Amino acid sequence: MIWNKKPVASSLVRQLNEQYGIDMITASIMARREITSAEQVKFLVEKELTWLHNPFLFDDMETVVERILDARTEGERVRIYGDRDVDGITSTALLHLELSALGIDVSHRLPEGDEPYGLSRSGVDEAHRDGVTLIITVDSGISNIDEISWARELGIDVIVLDHHIGGESLPPAIAIINPKLAGSGYPFEHLAGVGVVAKVIWALRYAQTPFYGQEFILAHAQPGNDTVIIQAMRVENLLVIDQVIEEINPGLIKVDQSKAFAFLATGLPILVLDEATERAQLKSAFGKAVDIHLTDLRGNFESVLPIVKGKGLFALSKISRAARYSPHGNDELAVLFSLFTAYTFKAHPSLDSGYEEILDLVAIGTIADLMPMEDENKILVQRGLKVLNKGQRTALVPLFTAQNLLGKVLSSSDISWQISPPINASGRMGRPSVALNLLLSQTLGEAELLTSELLAMNKERQRLGQEGWERILPLAQDSFEATGSKMVIVNDPEISRGITGVMANRLLRHFGAPALVIARGEEGRISGSLRSTERFHARDFLSNYSDLLLDFGGHACAGGFSANEENLEALLKRMDSLLDEMDCPEEETGEVTIDCTLPPKYMSPAMIEVVEFFEPYGEKNPTLVMHIEGARIDAIQQLSNKSGGAHHLKLTLAYGEYRWPALYWESGDRQGKDFDTGSLVDVVFRLGRNYFRNQESLQLVVIDIKESATP
Repeated sequence: MIWNKKPVASSLVRQLNEQYGIDMITASIMARREITSAEQVKFLVEKELTWLHNPFLFDDMETVVERILDARTEGERVRIYGDRDVDGITSTALLHLELSALGIDVSHRLPEGDEPYGLSRSGVDEAHRDGVTLIITVDSGISNIDEISWARELGIDVIVLDHHIGGESLPPAIAIINPKLAGSGYPFEHLAGVGVVAKVIWALRYAQTPFYGQEFILAHAQPGNDTVIIQAMRVENLLVIDQVIEEINPGLIKVDQSKAFAFLATGLPILVLDEATERAQLKSAFGKAVDIHLTDLRGNFESVLPIVKGKGLFALSKISRAARYSPHGNDELAVLFSLFTAYTFKAHPSLDSGYEEILDLVAIGTIADLMPMEDENKILVQRGLKVLNKGQRTALVPLFTAQNLLGKVLSSSDISWQISPPINASGRMGRPSVALNLLLSQTLGEAELLTSELLAMNKERQRLGQEGWERILPLAQDSFEATGSKMVIVNDPEISRGITGVMANRLLRHFGAPALVIARGEEGRISGSLRSTERFHARDFLSNYSDLLLDFGGHACAGGFSANEENLEALLKRMDSLLDEMDCPEEETGEVTIDCTLPPKYMSPAMIEVVEFFEPYGEKNPTLVMHIEGARIDAIQQLSNKSGGAHHLKLTLAYGEYRWPALYWESGDRQGKDFDTGSLVDVVFRLGRNYFRNQESLQLVVIDIKESATP
């Protein structure tokens, strides 16, 4: 295995240390991971919900909010159409609970059995028969052009809340909220479907505050060098719509020539901190005859923000976290805007602490859908894990109890391995309503019954998966060789549609090549799941065959489709033809990228704090890989694998002042050949918490070991 460690400039590490108050080890890891811009650092360091992007950046968000609130006012029936995977199920549950809390007559529909993904024409007809006048699609809808056109003909409005890549044409929905949509206005494209729903929920809650739709001006005037510097911004829905800055020499400019005065004299409310001080500065700039009405925010701020008490904007700018990330340094108007945002959140708990309560489901859906753990996803998932740790949602308590997660400090990997699979199993086994009903359950008794049913389905899925794997592996090997190691395509009439995704993912790992598994469905349909590497875009690949498919969708690394069985032969022929023209990617040598080398004095239990600083881990944010040199192996214990063979090693490593327990998977054959008890070795590893018999300890998980050159 090749060990890579990127060199970093010590000056960059010092800059991160000084500018953001980050310790040198953490700063070096940030530099090595290229987390150096103010925006990147912000989403790593900050945890408050006020740092999330404003949902009203979506161009259609006000339309969505007003249409949903109109539905409440008019007593309309609303139906949510979701998907059968974890993201779709959590999205549906979250929106259903929120609309129900608003008093809206809401129902939901997920694809059951072999029903196709997304909104169907029969689903639209069903909604029309049931008197539904507003359909909201979640985690789907961006490709349902014909179905949404049909809904429109029937007089049903449709709102699309999706995060999948759309085609050349968009559906005629009254509003589309999709961060991947060109021109959406949103700065981060990698929200999960449940993240998109969470944005709509926040906007709905904000729309019920007195600030919604109200324009006002935040202003600040401060003395310059024999001048007055006036800054002002026009704000609506916590978005800066326009702003002005002007330095005025008193007496040298007429009031009607001042762009700042024109900006302030629009009749909008002007909000300031410390009205008397601001008024004095404005009179100095424009003359005593000019009277501009100002509203003082100090009382409002001090009621919920203790840090403001007794401090002016200049003093606050020196301690403001917002100033750290401002391109203009200690920008006092930016600090005022940050304070107003914080005040709005704290004064309306539904936007802050109350909003945090829904982030448990956001975390589950985001992790399950393999969204990149960067930008605001880090805050959403981190705060969601915090809620899950508290066990606040009654519906989830039996599932977390059954998976031995209660009382544990949860990580994203716990969700990936213990919570996502059972929820996913219900959809893959054709009964996503079981998982959805679990998330919607209000009593512990109901949740316990549904959890038992969910876990039983997961066991059945695992059984089918093992049987399916043993059957398809020879077929996959033949396909891998026939395509020149470019791809694996398995077309098996015996495979269950519910396990195609699991099988495709397992084949991807086994062969290191994109894998497609095709299964038979009902009513003459087939369905397929594709899993791929980053160098092979799954959805783009499927788009080559759109004329043969009923529907398709997905992301870069995962996609799926359904088609009529009569098109299967033509589909496979065209795939073979396209693969013949593709270049075979070069095989990658096993490599590991090191985040930091730890001298003995730094290798202490306190390093877990550095590890957890970079959480949550996931796509584009892999778990930290650490490196030590000259560790001594004090003990080795062979561990048997399931088949009874000695396959794994449990090590005790002495390094610095501590002796560390370490697990080294699939390494039994290396003992006595590459190292043994007493050997001095260099080790690359991951550090984490281990829970055994209700006892917590720190443990290394070894990635690779080499004989040490360190004496």
